Amino acid sequence: MRAVWRWALLCALALLCLELYFIGRIALMAAVAPQSTAFQRSEAWRVAHDKGALPWAQQWVDYSQISDNLKRAVIASEDDGFSSHDGVDWDALEKAWSKNAKAEQRAELRGTSKPPKVVGGSTITQQLAKNLFLSGERTLLRKGQEFVLTMALETCLSKRRILEIYLNSVEWGEGVFGAEAAAQHYFRKPATKLSAFEAARLVVMLPRPKYFEKLPNSAYLSGRAGVIAGRIADAKLP
Repeated sequence: MRAVWRWALLCALALLCLELYFIGRIALMAAVAPQSTAFQRSEAWRVAHDKGALPWAQQWVDYSQISDNLKRAVIASEDDGFSSHDGVDWDALEKAWSKNAKAEQRAELRGTSKPPKVVGGSTITQQLAKNLFLSGERTLLRKGQEFVLTMALETCLSKRRILEIYLNSVEWGEGVFGAEAAAQHYFRKPATKLSAFEAARLVVMLPRPKYFEKLPNSAYLSGRAGVIAGRIADAKLP
């Protein structure tokens, strides 16, 4: 029994050290831009394993060098309460859980073993926490870790800094990361010069960037971009 308690204590200490490590890295991000994210490293490994090389495009730009159109578009599309919530949009999360429950019920009625995954509820801060540190697996343990990291990001960093890091690290295609690389890749212009429609078009790509990269003339992409462009003026910047 004593050995069990010893192992439990060691596991608790290891978990505490891991959390302190994550918090230390987050605090450092207030002044130093992250070199890469866990998602970027996993993508580099995947492509290197499959293709032998990864054409990588990423260039960090300051908050002021990213078009307000893109900042507003990503807030309007991904997280309209970004400037006011504490990192978690509890109403959106509740709705996502409700949709998941209904999807599971429908799957059971049809006799399907794997219910459809319903995406939703994650704020910009939660997405950043996941991209920076976590794997893509969907487990309660990983979700709990995401909440801890989200709170740490909101405590240690300003909203402007969170948005700046997010826009400089998010994926916009195969090996295309960050607003500057995306603006150059798709529109041959710097991120500061993006129009409202161009910004909205980039934001619509975010859930499935590799898919939409191959379908630049998608009717859905253009139609949804028009909707987001119309909502940009109402988005509140931090």
